[in-house]
Amino acid sequence: MNTPVRKLLTPLLALAALMACHTAQAQAQDWPQRPVRIIVPYAAGGNSDVLARLTAQRLSEALGQQFVVENRVGGNGVIAAEAVARATPDGYTLMWGVLPPVVIQPAMTKVSYDPIKDFAPVSVVGTNPFALVVNKDVPAKTLKEFIAWVKGQPGKLSYAEGAAGSVTHLAMALFLKRAGIEMTNVSYRGNNPALTDVVAGHLPTMFSNVSDALPQIKSGAIRALAVSSSQRVPQLPDVPTVVESGFAGYSAITWNGLMAPAGTPQPIVDKIAAVIARACKDPKFIEQLANLGADPLGNTPQEFAALIAADLKTWGEAVAVAGVGIK
Repeated sequence: MNTPVRKLLTPLLALAALMACHTAQAQAQDWPQRPVRIIVPYAAGGNSDVLARLTAQRLSEALGQQFVVENRVGGNGVIAAEAVARATPDGYTLMWGVLPPVVIQPAMTKVSYDPIKDFAPVSVVGTNPFALVVNKDVPAKTLKEFIAWVKGQPGKLSYAEGAAGSVTHLAMALFLKRAGIEMTNVSYRGNNPALTDVVAGHLPTMFSNVSDALPQIKSGAIRALAVSSSQRVPQLPDVPTVVESGFAGYSAITWNGLMAPAGTPQPIVDKIAAVIARACKDPKFIEQLANLGADPLGNTPQEFAALIAADLKTWGEAVAVAGVGIK
């Protein structure tokens, strides 16, 4: 390109970039002008659905338009993720992002979307830790004692988990690998049936989500040895983390938040994230999340993107350890 043409094009390109920036900002100021869909990958009534509806209500109140939850069930969340990945990136279709379809399913099998390239992370609303629990008759009172107890019975012990490839399955598989012990997994149709058999003593242990386990822990039917988050959870302040118990770097939490199709204007993404950040500091909203066993987060789009990238590595390793990948 000759110099005169370059001199002519340079200011035109700069002007075009400036106009695009102003257009995006104007879109964000005017958005939303009609109802916004939040596609939830699970059935109505579960924890993720309730969290999505609480968040939708907050967004409706803050932004003056209705945010409508649409449950799109199937394929362990893959169907919902595919729908959002193909949606027009105009801010009117959002996904209730949960860890399994975004991180675990792409590690287990071939999906038609790229968890990094096809979505714009907005903000994590809440995180859910898990607790390593044992039946009350298991003699171990600490994680160290639990490991010694398992090692003393090689090839004899099993653990419960919500489903093959679930977070409860992979969290335990990852822990067993790092602890150098072996147990056999027994799959159930969800966390509650698995926990029911641990409470009954049919199986000695599992990683359960804290909200389901808490009533049974309080009743004395099961005992929590450690939590899977990087910090202790408010609901179980006396229970150490797996990290505190000697396993540096171990973390197994799930999260719920909002994601948009890739290409959604950044000012719109930032506008939604700002509402979530404010909600996560509101005592009433925090209490609502706590009732569902969730800890508020409200991170930035950039922080959410970094979390997804890190989790792809963590859960990819867990899938490999558990041997459930079918790629």
